[in-house]
This record gives sequence, structure tokens and C-alpha cells, in this order.
Amino acid sequence: MICSLCPRRCKAERTETRNINGFCKMPLLPRVARADLHFWEEPVISGEKGSGTVFFSGCSLDCAFCQNYEVSHKGKGKTVSLERLAEIFRELEKRGAHNINLVTPSHYTLAIKKALDIYRPQIPIVYNSGGYDSVEALKMLEGYIDVYLMDLKYLSGDRAALYSGAEDYPQIAAAAIAEAYRQCPQSVIKNGLMQKGVIVRHLLLPQGTREAMNVFDWVRQNTPRAYFSIMSQYIPLGRAQDMPIINRKTTHREYEKVVDYICGFDFENVFVQELESAKTDFIPNFNLP
Repeated sequence: MICSLCPRRCKAERTETRNINGFCKMPLLPRVARADLHFWEEPVISGEKGSGTVFFSGCSLDCAFCQNYEVSHKGKGKTVSLERLAEIFRELEKRGAHNINLVTPSHYTLAIKKALDIYRPQIPIVYNSGGYDSVEALKMLEGYIDVYLMDLKYLSGDRAALYSGAEDYPQIAAAAIAEAYRQCPQSVIKNGLMQKGVIVRHLLLPQGTREAMNVFDWVRQNTPRAYFSIMSQYIPLGRAQDMPIINRKTTHREYEKVVDYICGFDFENVFVQELESAKTDFIPNFNLP
């Protein structure tokens, strides 16, 4: 297959086991770094029993501060068949997962669709991405995805280029979220758990208060029935430790400025992560359980 699934459109040659000159470096068969119950998502996703999270290896972004660096950049993981991926969905469902949470799925759209054709769990399917998704690929998943949990990392092309190697990120992510919202325009929550809908996340970066406010404004204006989640878990890891502006945690002042701004609007669908969440304790252990 000559791949154009993600916005990179690098036209890599991807076979079931190889990737030749592709940005994500991943084959067509899914490579999985972790599949387990996960309790550190938004409350409507994790609930009490946990989200059945499948962490895929590789990524179409190149975020300098990625907390899952060994998975996204180094490709740690185990390649599994489509049948095995479907079995993983079934196993997580049997363990009581509230949903199947597909993390960094953009480059595995075809594999995920085929695995869900083999076995479709009776719990919601969550598409958990960095927001750098092509509208065409998302349209392929229409009817398969119940909840879109997507980042809107930047509305500044300069910051997107500097920190994620994708100057076109703002317009790509805005279009992707608009497509997700078209597919799931209403938020449906039962017994405290999201069954349908869109959650737009934004990670607050150092000196990123204005960016965070702009992203919040975009969400409330363009996807008014979606949820907005402001995350404060930023830790300078990887290349971020060598970048002067982001080689520190966000401050209480930065955090409070953004939270106060959000609270100044009549927009109730908001999750606010506590600043104390900026700890390495919350980074999953990718030991392939």
C-alpha cells in the first residue's frame, strides 16, 4: 500500500510488516505498546472501572515534549494480527472496561476498521488522537466511532512547527475536529459515562496562556455541544528539556490565569485537570502486558 492516511501524505510503502520511508515508521498491521484498563482519562471516560485503552506505536506528529516518547518516536511495541486486535477488544470488554480507547490511532485507521468488523464490542469506541487527522480517514470511520477524544494543541502555526514539526497543524486539526463533531454532534452521558460525543483537549504549555484561551474560544464557538478539557500535566521530557521556553513546568500563575478565563464564560462542559497532575507517576508503563 502507498500510504496517504495521515496529513503527512508521505506516500510511504507500507506492507503488513514493513514501512519504507514513512514518517510514522509503522507497518499496516497494528503495533501495540500497551492494552490495559486505564484510569487517568477524563472522568466520563475512565469512570470507576477504567477505560479499555490500547496504545498504538508510532505517530504522525513529532512533538518535542511527548510523554510517550518510547512508543511514539522509538516505536516500542508488539505487532499483532487483526484477529488478535479484535481479541484484545473483547478481553478488555470482559474485564469490565467502560469503553475501548484507541490511543494514537491515526495511522492505523484501516486496521482498526477491519478489527472492529471482526468483533464490535457492546461498549463505546473512543478515538483518542493528537488531532492531526485527515478528514478523509475520519470519514472512513463514520459509524465505527462513538466518542472522539481529540487534541487541539495549537492555533499558532509557528508553535506547531517548532514543537510538533507540523506548521499546518492548526488548520488540519480544526478540520478534523469539525468532522468529528459532524459525526457526533450531541454529547450523550449515561450514569456518568460518555456514550457519544466529542471532547477537545488542550495541554497548557509554558508561556502558552494566550494559546490556551484562543483554543477554548475556538471550541465554544465552533463545537458548542462538545466538551473542553484543559490539561495541566505538562512535564519537560525528551527534546523539550533543551528548548528554552518549554524546559520547565507550567506555573500556578499560568494555570490560574487560564482557569479563571474559562470560568468567566457560560460554558459548562469543561474538565479542568489539577496542576498537581504534572508528575511522571501518571505516564503509563509500556511493558506490553
